Amino acid sequence: MPNAFALLGLPRAAALDPDTLQKAWLEASRTAHPDQPGGDAARAAEINAAYETLQSPEKRLKHLLELHETPWRAVPIDDAMMTLFGRVGASLQGVSAFLKKKENATSTLAKALLAPEEMRLREQLEEIGMSVEEQREALLAVLPGIDDRWEAGDAGAAGELQTVQARLAYLVKWQTQVREALLGLM
Repeated sequence: MPNAFALLGLPRAAALDPDTLQKAWLEASRTAHPDQPGGDAARAAEINAAYETLQSPEKRLKHLLELHETPWRAVPIDDAMMTLFGRVGASLQGVSAFLKKKENATSTLAKALLAPEEMRLREQLEEIGMSVEEQREALLAVLPGIDDRWEAGDAGAAGELQTVQARLAYLVKWQTQVREALLGLM
């Protein structure tokens, strides 16, 4: 992919203000839209892809690391992330087992007797979803500091950026799984 930051006229940064990003995208897409004089469908598609990349923090960080040709390295998961992973996994397994029970319940009474367990699973998933979001917000909060260190030439900033990107990728995946499980309980 071409440089998404350059396509939207934005500086290469891990932390981007959502309003600034949206304004840059609107301006760039306004001039490139095929319905505008001099517009170009291929350029408009590139601009939309750039916006999609920069809008998602984990995709933005991955793109930034690729632009800087940062060599890939394995990122270990810390204890807090492993604990959260365990909670997510256990809850998803519980939902899967519950959905099988619910599917096998044939009578109205049998289904009604499952209601308390279903409510408990929903509450558990909502709590885990909030924990995942808190971890995600905490990671996003460190991005401006990493940007400052990166600009100052701190060699450790790239490694920290990789760690944040990897953890964000896990959290986004878990968020999606939790949302899907909640939908499955409906």
